[in-house]
Amino acid sequence: MIKSYWNKGGKQKRITVFVILLILILLFFFRDDYQPVLLFVRKYLFIILVSLLVLFLGLRKFRKTSSTVGRLGILGLLIVFFGLLYVSGWHYKMYDYMKTYNVFNNLNKVEIEELPLTQNERIQPLRNVFSMANESVGETKDVSLPHLVRIGTENKWTMAIQPSEKYVMQQISDNTEEVFSVSSTTPFPRFSNENRIPVTFSIGESLKFSRNTYNAVVQRFNPWMLVNYEPSDTFYMKNDSGSWVQVVSLIKWKGFFFPYPSFGGVMIIDNGEHDVNDYIERITIGKGTFVSPEEIKNYPFLTKQNTLSEKVSQLQAESLKFLGGFSDPLPWNMETAVKIPLMPKDQNQQPYVTDFDFAGSNSDAYSGLYHWFGLEPVGDERTSLSYSVFIPADGTDKMYYYDHATKKQGYAGVSAMPLKVKESRKEYDWNASTPVEFRPYIKDIAGRKRMFFLGTISSISDTNDQQFDGSATPDLVLIDSEYRDVIWIDVKHPSTWDETVYGQLNEAWRSSEGIGYYYKEEPKDEDIIKQSLDTLKTIPKVENNTNKIEALQRELDSLKAVEN
Repeated sequence: MIKSYWNKGGKQKRITVFVILLILILLFFFRDDYQPVLLFVRKYLFIILVSLLVLFLGLRKFRKTSSTVGRLGILGLLIVFFGLLYVSGWHYKMYDYMKTYNVFNNLNKVEIEELPLTQNERIQPLRNVFSMANESVGETKDVSLPHLVRIGTENKWTMAIQPSEKYVMQQISDNTEEVFSVSSTTPFPRFSNENRIPVTFSIGESLKFSRNTYNAVVQRFNPWMLVNYEPSDTFYMKNDSGSWVQVVSLIKWKGFFFPYPSFGGVMIIDNGEHDVNDYIERITIGKGTFVSPEEIKNYPFLTKQNTLSEKVSQLQAESLKFLGGFSDPLPWNMETAVKIPLMPKDQNQQPYVTDFDFAGSNSDAYSGLYHWFGLEPVGDERTSLSYSVFIPADGTDKMYYYDHATKKQGYAGVSAMPLKVKESRKEYDWNASTPVEFRPYIKDIAGRKRMFFLGTISSISDTNDQQFDGSATPDLVLIDSEYRDVIWIDVKHPSTWDETVYGQLNEAWRSSEGIGYYYKEEPKDEDIIKQSLDTLKTIPKVENNTNKIEALQRELDSLKAVEN
């Protein structure tokens, strides 16, 4: 049809050339709009090719068959094939099953024999920080979702103060002009003064068109990346020169049969004002500096940092259900199958970004930020802790896991914690408040490493379950995952937590484990009596003071006589 139109004359040729050029220009400038379609085809290319092949062969056979019965039989077979494809692939999630199995096979798994310690414990849960940040901005401003990142040697919650999505004109014309950066280790996060950093980004998560972070990053992709990469979480942090930058985590899709997501590096977007050159660059080649996973080691501010997409780490942690073999997670097996538990009323699901100290753990893992998962058995009624998973938050190609189940430790998992907290304080109004975000707390206490879960009591709005209480001094609890005891701790004095735990549990530990005395604790009388019964009894040496008493009595009598 195009050829016949082309041959009609010069005018038709000019129109054809113009239309082709227009299509190419639109494809170039609007590649960020149709890139999701390319990704969809990339993810399901194998299924699409099989479906098209079966459809082509089926229709060709249908056309060659003359009998009505034969044609109906072919149509029936096609319907059965596509029906089975839908039921098995989507309804029973066999496509996701195979995708997760590919992740497992290509994962660099390292089993560790000793748990790392936690350090720089964050006090506030993510949703509390988000609520308090929103309380500190005006009507026409929004706050991006907080992320825990490393700023120098400190861990901080960072988020952008950006134009509100409710006001389109601000999204078109305004910039992101401030960033919140608040300490994660204080119970009193301040969202003003020095924690409200003036910095201008002409590219933002809530901005429109080519100024949108997603659009700008996709425009930066080359043709190969356009069909294999996608932007994910956006982080705000300082680079090696001390300037604030946006770091966009990238997901790379690998494989042909059942493609799976992996860490694809990051795109770094510098801060700066919007100008004509900036505009031309954005709409043509996008914005950002691509850093591949192999190059991250050349950027010190990206090492031991939190830049890994949670979509990737969640799938990596879930893939441990195949440790028992390919068929173990199937419904009739499930001997070692595990899941990531979903927490009710807790909008911040696992992973919990936590700072771990791996020093002395006999592994090559660095000390810093990790995505932590507490995996549990598949059944809803099973809440034991099967695996602790530590995925480097900077995208390092390793996953460390500790097998609690094989060691028969019998630890309680994250999903068992809320009821234990509620049971410990029946006087609370648990309809208005709920314990949330149980992150690990692992310390050397009373002679060995002990694992606890640190949880926060938050209030949730009656009308909006996304709105959490923004209290600056929340109630905190520590739950011993082995002894199941709940310890309420003083949020304002983190240095006393370990001693508080010891004060509540030392007698249980001493009875069960035969530990000694710690924290300069003086043995009680009953402890001394018990200790004496367990050792050889000796007759105590008693000093005879009779002569001294008689001499003092004579002196007293002499003094009384002189007075008389």
